[in-house]
Amino acid sequence: MDKNSFWRRLFSFATVSLMTIIIISLVSHSYPSLAEKKAPWGYGGEYNVHQWGQISPEFESCKVGRNQSPINLSSADNNLRPKSAEIEFDYQSSEVEVVNNGHTIVVNYAEGSSVTIDNQKYALKQFHFHTPSEHTIDNQGSAMEVHFVHQNEAGKLAVVGAMMNSGAENPLISRVWQAIPDGNKAHKSQSMNLNAADLLPQNKTYFSYEGSLTTPPCSEEVSWNLLSEPIEVSPEQIAAFSRIFQYNARPIQPLNGRLIELRED
Repeated sequence: MDKNSFWRRLFSFATVSLMTIIIISLVSHSYPSLAEKKAPWGYGGEYNVHQWGQISPEFESCKVGRNQSPINLSSADNNLRPKSAEIEFDYQSSEVEVVNNGHTIVVNYAEGSSVTIDNQKYALKQFHFHTPSEHTIDNQGSAMEVHFVHQNEAGKLAVVGAMMNSGAENPLISRVWQAIPDGNKAHKSQSMNLNAADLLPQNKTYFSYEGSLTTPPCSEEVSWNLLSEPIEVSPEQIAAFSRIFQYNARPIQPLNGRLIELRED
């Protein structure tokens, strides 16, 4: 190879390499990694509940959705319709994982438990907690609220909620709280065995309505079923949760003419 040919090839290689670096740089800036694309959100500060709809296009429903949750459930509301209860719980003892996901404490459930609502079966996926309660009944909130999240084979979500009032110590809550990972292991899970049925009130009368997730992306077409009878947790148990999450509740959303049914047990 002569000298001129060598330098021509070296120059060509350097040009291609430089162009490759430029292209990679442009693509990296245009399409950040999945971790970088994940939009942050919270209940206070820059990414608070009033900003969710502006944080990401994926969260647009938080701002423009017409069937958002939570809502106030009023026994005197003109949109309230009494109806016989059609809900059946089939919760089994299960190995669970207790996780602090940065927004709440989540208890992930193994397969095999379900709830049937209006002849539709939904598998129990997890339950988690909010303080104070997200829903209100006759404009009255509670210290906390628990949400049991279910999904049917078509992918539709059904959430069963229960208000948590200050009162006697709750044995199941004690076990869950004891399993909460330490602060420096917030996203690591701890396993235990329990039955979610032990957290349900005796009376299964409930309010039902069509709503949304109460956290981003605020997706709608969620079947909401809020039990009218609260469960009790001790002041110490409420305080223990509040030390981790001082406030993790979305404000009440407009009803926008939605029908609410009171399903009597």
